[in-house]
Amino acid sequence: MYDSSKAPRVSANGHYAESLDADSEDEVYDSHKESLVEALLCALGEDPGRDGLKRTPLRVAKAMDFLTSGYQMSAEDVIKQALFEEDCTEMVVVRDIEFYSLCEHHMLPFFGHAHVGYLPNGKVVGLSKIARVVDVFARRLQVQERLTNQVADALMTHLGAHGVAVVMEASHTCMMMRGVQKQRSMTISSAMRGSFHEDPRTRAEFMSFIRS
Repeated sequence: MYDSSKAPRVSANGHYAESLDADSEDEVYDSHKESLVEALLCALGEDPGRDGLKRTPLRVAKAMDFLTSGYQMSAEDVIKQALFEEDCTEMVVVRDIEFYSLCEHHMLPFFGHAHVGYLPNGKVVGLSKIARVVDVFARRLQVQERLTNQVADALMTHLGAHGVAVVMEASHTCMMMRGVQKQRSMTISSAMRGSFHEDPRTRAEFMSFIRS
């Protein structure tokens, strides 16, 4: 059963309260997770005691906590940090937001770029917070289709916008490294809310911005 007391300490902006990078020879980060990684190494036929693998269980535990830190973050909290009253009615677009996530089917990475647009309704949000919202949901076990919709729904709900558009383009290592082994394939997903869903002209304007 998941023990929330062992969850990584993550601040509202998505940063750890303490570094997860440095590790000393006698450090124990999370004994339970480390023992699971050690058991997996043994099951794979490796020797967890050899020099190259001695600290691998600790590093994997830290890495997994970082890569799934979105479970401890809230899109609402991120947006509320920088939500401003503003008489703005024109489309706002942030494109080419890098993201990295883990496919929930094989726990292999998928990564790419997110393009996000919204039509303000009396409020705007700090631009960096849009990228933070992407991270909130990307740093979880995911499928790209769900990730795209979660970002769109969170922004639509907490911005109170007239509309939100999200397009994600990603490469999936579960397709590149195993299975069909298609290294050049790209998956594109979209989620349109409000005006972007209802008005083809608004949607077309957004698409022209992210393709220019």
